Amino acid sequence: MHIKKNDMVKVIAGREKGKTGKVLNVVREKNRVVIEKTNLIKKHQKPDATGKGGIVEKEAPLHVSNVMLICSKCNTGVRIGYKVLEDGKKVRICKKCQELLDE
Repeated sequence: MHIKKNDMVKVIAGREKGKTGKVLNVVREKNRVVIEKTNLIKKHQKPDATGKGGIVEKEAPLHVSNVMLICSKCNTGVRIGYKVLEDGKKVRICKKCQELLDE
């Protein structure tokens, strides 16, 4: 998957189109990502031993095809390419400016 946890992404489709945020969680089995303060839903939660019940607002997962990685140099949503470094490590690169996206 081309998106990883803690990446900055931009939503490019759906009702949240145009919003940006940090990836909190990646669900590989379903090709989905959870983005901070994006795609909020209201969940009715029963009270349990740890806390109160009520209506809780939380982030729902989005499909990975509806988000684009934001390049720190271009400062926009970009397509991702891959490059193998001299030491054999495979890293992600920005297709626009060829900047390394992995540290």
